[in-house]
Order: sequence, then C-alpha cells, then structure tokens
Amino acid sequence: MRSSNPVFSRRGFSRDNGGYAGFHAQQPQAGNPYATNPYAQQQTNPYAQQTQTAGQPYATPPAAPPQAARMTMDDVVARTGMTVGLVVVMAAVAWITDMSLGLAIGAALVAMVLSLVQAFKRKPVPALILAYAAFEGLFLGALSNFVDGYVNGAAMQAVLGTMAVFTAVLVMYKTRIIRVTQRFYRFVMAAAIGFVLLMAVNLLFAVFGGGDGLGFRSGGMGILFGVIGILLGACFLALDFKQVEDGIAYGAPKEESWMAAFGLTLTLVWIYLEFLRLIAILQGD
Repeated sequence: MRSSNPVFSRRGFSRDNGGYAGFHAQQPQAGNPYATNPYAQQQTNPYAQQTQTAGQPYATPPAAPPQAARMTMDDVVARTGMTVGLVVVMAAVAWITDMSLGLAIGAALVAMVLSLVQAFKRKPVPALILAYAAFEGLFLGALSNFVDGYVNGAAMQAVLGTMAVFTAVLVMYKTRIIRVTQRFYRFVMAAAIGFVLLMAVNLLFAVFGGGDGLGFRSGGMGILFGVIGILLGACFLALDFKQVEDGIAYGAPKEESWMAAFGLTLTLVWIYLEFLRLIAILQGD
C-alpha cells in the first residue's frame, strides 16, 4: 500500500497482498540473513550498517542496530512540531504585517515548488522542508487575515476545527475504530482523485467562463464539497499515521522522521484550508 502523500509514496512504504505493512520486504532466502530486513537490499542497502569480514562482506548482521539510527515516535513528534510550528510563526508574521494577497500567492507558488522538489527526492532535506513550511505559513497567514476581515473569527475556528479532526482521527486510529487496509486506501485514493478532478474542472470554468464556475466552491454545493474535503483530509491523516507506525515498526532510518513530519504538515494544511473555506461560506452571508 502506498500513502496518499507523494512524500511517503516514494519512501518504499507498502502493504503486501496479505495486508501486512512493510517496506517492500523480500522473502527470506538461504544464506541471506538480511532478506527479512525490509530496509536491507542485500549488499546495496544504503541503510545497512554491517561490518565486512574477509571473503564474506555483510555476512554477519550486527547484534543490535543502534537505536539512535532508527526513527522513533519522539523523532516524528519533534520534527512535526518544528515544521508546524514554523508554519504558525510565519503565518503570524504575515498576519501582523498585513501581507498582501499578491505576495501571499507568490509565497504559495514557492511553497508548492519546494514541496514537489522534496516529494521527488530520494532522501529528506530538512532545509527544504523548513523552507516549504515558512512559505506555506506566509500564504496561510495572509489568506487567513483576508478571510477574517470578512468573517470575524474564521481563522481561529479553522484552527480549532483542524485540531479537533487531528485529535479525533488519532484517537479512532489508536483504538482501531479506523483500520487502514488496502480497501480503505483504494477508496480514499479514488475519492481524492475524483475530488481533485472536479475542483480542477470547476476552476477552468471559473477562469474561462467567469463567476464561480460550476458552483462547487460556494453555496450549497460549496458546503457539501467543503465537508467532503475535510473528510478526505481526515482519511489522509489515518494513512499518514499508518505510514509512521510502519516506519517505526520496521526500523526506518531516523532521517525518515523529517519525511513523516513533511507529510503530516501537508495534510494538516489541506484540512485547515478546507475548514477556512467552509466557515467563510457558512458565515459569509
């Protein structure tokens, strides 16, 4: 199974046909002690920390891999706190300085480019991830300030809504009310593709036909699609939680915690924007 986030989908996170999560692990083979290690690619595994012996390179696995080299939940929490915290700080800067929407759109485009570059890199680049968080924060702060000028308190309501969704999904995931299976993944991805395509078509009609296009982003249809967008974001969170859980269980390198933080930040930004738009529609009359 691959994650909804392109961040995770290039990291090798997968789920086999039997429904067990892993990292494209190979079946055990005689004479290959690393075949059961999902990160070991025999002698080409960049993460394997083996010692060579004469005539038998990588013949004996280390007694225990150093814990500092493996991703832990503390690592994920710390990195996520850094990225989300930077988003919040830069959003506050944009809000306080009353940043224009023109500059905000420019910041959003830069953030999008940075996120795509990182998504297609094989290894995380912390500076790139933090730069994305900074530019994304500028965009969110300016946009939130603009919306809040028309709908008082919209930004704070969107923040509270995002926190509520995150907490609810985390609790339901930990209590196994939400179970991430292949069927769940296929359903979420099909719904997400359909959602994005409809929004793209609506945008094209709005650009070339004027007005609100097909009406998917305002009025009754806007409310419906806003709710759908938030639900999709909640499903993405469940997928992200599963990827983090699998990464820790299967000994992902510590650097993967940056990718986990990046993916979670992308999803939280999605949910926040959908909440902000939905609140603007509901209270904008």
